[in-house]
Amino acid sequence: MALAEMGIGASNQHYNPLIDEEVAKEFNIPDDWILRAEIPFGSIEAPAGEKDYMEDNKRFKIFK
Repeated sequence: MALAEMGIGASNQHYNPLIDEEVAKEFNIPDDWILRAEIPFGSIEAPAGEKDYMEDNKRFKIFK
């Protein structure tokens, strides 16, 4: 069963390095781990809104 079907929402958030040390200490995260992202979970209070996306050719650069 999907989370949304159970009334649970989640959002992947890129991690802010400013709080790495504090979070690692609070949750006993090993020194050799790198915090990349977090996924907060909670109840769905409203449907997800529409998102505007940049065109890929403006968003990504390829260097050869």
